[in-house]
Amino acid sequence: MFVTFLIAFRESLEAFLLVGILLAYLRELEAMRYAVWIFVGVVAGLLAAVAAAFVLQFVVDQFHSDAYRLILTATIMVLAAAVLSYMAIWMQKQAKEATGAAKQQLKMHVSTGNIFGIAFLAFISVWREAMETILFFSALVYGGSVISPIGGLLGFALAIVFVWLLLRGTRGVPIREFFKWSSLLLIVIAAGLLASATNILQGLSYLPGPTAALFNLTPVLPDTGGVGEFLRGLFGYSATPTPLQFGVWLAFLLIAGSLWYRAYAPAPKPKQA
Repeated sequence: MFVTFLIAFRESLEAFLLVGILLAYLRELEAMRYAVWIFVGVVAGLLAAVAAAFVLQFVVDQFHSDAYRLILTATIMVLAAAVLSYMAIWMQKQAKEATGAAKQQLKMHVSTGNIFGIAFLAFISVWREAMETILFFSALVYGGSVISPIGGLLGFALAIVFVWLLLRGTRGVPIREFFKWSSLLLIVIAAGLLASATNILQGLSYLPGPTAALFNLTPVLPDTGGVGEFLRGLFGYSATPTPLQFGVWLAFLLIAGSLWYRAYAPAPKPKQA
């Protein structure tokens, strides 16, 4: 439930935050008559994402070969890990630039009466985040995790509340700290997805290296029940990883963790003369 909640909350927050900023900027421009087109874009983005989810499931169902299904599963896991890493490390640097560009585009569309352009700004922001959510959930499901509808709804609802509080100018909402530490969690989740994909591809002989377990933690913390099963669903924990699987997991954590630390490190104070 926690992973479902975290991803739904994070993705919904990013999407609705931009939509909220667009609505606030419309009010600043005294052009609230165009607000309905923002909501049209939001609904269209959600519907397009749902349609894409059905298409993805249809494509997966066409593969009757277990090997092809496993290859597709591993591919989805790798893509999800890549997008999670991008969100966690680089996206926060571009957030202000993206918001500024969206506001400039909105101003231009309002001045020209381009209702399609206004709707498209909301559509693309919602569709992009919804597609990322579908990709992450697909990777988790194909990896053996269970998606919690309640966790997803809670994340969705809490994101709306957060955006409402932020746009009302409420202070004390720790949005930066949330993005910082949730980004670290996303990196750990991405490491688990990448390790699971490595294990799948090794089992299909697409990656080299021994497939025997590097170590066996089953007597201490099995991954088939209790805490171990929870960690497997959350972070891709394996009690019997192969050497390559463990090496990929550890290397990714070290590299991505270092990049995360640099991305969120406070800017150095200018030296005083």
